[in-house]
Amino acid sequence: MVEFETEVSEVIARTHNVKSFRFKRKEDLDFKAGQFFFVTIKIDNEEKTKHFSFSNSPTEKTYTEFTKKLTGSEFSKALDRLKVGDWARLRMPYGSFTFGGEYNKIAFLSGGIGITPIRSICKYIIDKKIDTDIVLLYGNRTINDIVFREDFDAMQKESPKLKVVHILSEQQTDWSGKVGYINAQLIREEIHDYIERKFYICGPPLMVEAMKKILLSELMLSKENIATENFTGY
Repeated sequence: MVEFETEVSEVIARTHNVKSFRFKRKEDLDFKAGQFFFVTIKIDNEEKTKHFSFSNSPTEKTYTEFTKKLTGSEFSKALDRLKVGDWARLRMPYGSFTFGGEYNKIAFLSGGIGITPIRSICKYIIDKKIDTDIVLLYGNRTINDIVFREDFDAMQKESPKLKVVHILSEQQTDWSGKVGYINAQLIREEIHDYIERKFYICGPPLMVEAMKKILLSELMLSKENIATENFTGY
């Protein structure tokens, strides 16, 4: 475990209500793709701490980044006010929702801001040229809610072994992709060899439980082939 004081180096708007926050990092920092860390910032001169998944890969060595959907909470409002040079304290790394090349075939089921550790893992696999076949099913409400869309488009162009399927819950006139929700039928259609894959599920708790139930009860996967990470909002 490493703890250090740092400062904001960049704030990036990802969507209309999602931002990435980058911090200057220690040169010897080591973490696994998919892990999380604790962030302490000051709100009215009082220190407040929350934990967030890394949205950058260990291969992106010049900064530490997390990505957050900005809600109306006190912490979100404070994050929205952060600017370059502001103080922060980071403590890391934690978590076992990770991947370092252990499996030949993996699949991700994700919704909303749950994409952040998955972005970390996929970027790591692509940068390290790990020979793993990846399918990502990523659900959002509208086109404008898709986080890291450009990043995943670029990664798909770089690697023929990455397949990303976007699913929107609302039909839109300028959308020709999948509409609805991730279910057993969609998984069968898009991941023909699903029984051979390790599944990673990340998103809001209700979504994670629903996806896990589908994999276990409808697609008959074993618990050993499923890893989960819940994203609670604050």
